Amino acid sequence: MTRHQGHSTAGESGMEIERSVLAYLHSHPQAADTLRGIVNWWLPRQRYESGCLRIEHVLERLVAEGLLHRDELPDGEVLYALNRHTRQPQPN
Repeated sequence: MTRHQGHSTAGESGMEIERSVLAYLHSHPQAADTLRGIVNWWLPRQRYESGCLRIEHVLERLVAEGLLHRDELPDGEVLYALNRHTRQPQPN
């Protein structure tokens, strides 16, 4: 596969799509689909999964900073809420 060194918006979005498709295939090595299937199923699912991981890291950082607190529910899910003992930052 040839990679171009351009930094255009189209190139960056192309690289993002490439990473998403390959990440999906690494997670689902038996997968095969049409263009429509890839657009409708693979890419949204891959973005959702990677988005969830990024959001989880942010939430855990906010818990570590004391801005949020977390409670584990009986089913193993985690509930996040504002730590009411923390002062709210003032807008600049």
